Amino acid sequence: MLIVGINGSPNRDGNTVFLLKEALAVAEKAGAETKLLHVKEILDDLESPFCELCSYPCEGSCSEGNKLGEAFDLLKRADGVLMGSPVYFGTVSSQLKAFWDKTRFLRREKALLNVVGGGITVAGARFGGQETTLRALHDMMLVQGMMIVGDGYVDYDCGHQGACAQRLAQNDENGINRARILAQRVVEVAKATMSLRKP
Repeated sequence: MLIVGINGSPNRDGNTVFLLKEALAVAEKAGAETKLLHVKEILDDLESPFCELCSYPCEGSCSEGNKLGEAFDLLKRADGVLMGSPVYFGTVSSQLKAFWDKTRFLRREKALLNVVGGGITVAGARFGGQETTLRALHDMMLVQGMMIVGDGYVDYDCGHQGACAQRLAQNDENGINRARILAQRVVEVAKATMSLRKP
């Protein structure tokens, strides 16, 4: 089983990555292989970081022989995805949106259909747009046909939409706990739904 973390922050070592690493550590402890993608580094490797609708249906030419193609190959193998973003004006970062727009090619192949997804957000304030950002993350994943789970788990509670934290994330015990619970839920549902995904 492979769980992929997607860091939607432009920072490689910021609050979003901290929470993703906490979550991925739980997935590893549960027996999953884990990988972490940094979307800014992927976009920096491209001639154009934005989807320009160069072909319809998408032929994926922008992902040939580069870090985007490597990321797509990894996502095609994923059983679960933990997608994280800082809150920028009440929604996801521009880097994450640009990266996800490029996944039209994966959508055409139904590569993420029935992959389990969970969202992680962090903002500068306790009520700083985390839930609207989670909604955006969920919408992005739903358009790929992914199965969305929240941060509820049988040993804890029913949870909410996903893991929300306040900067500085390493000082937010509740946010850290919710990210860990979310990872348990993603792994649990990914195990239970293996037969629904492409071999």
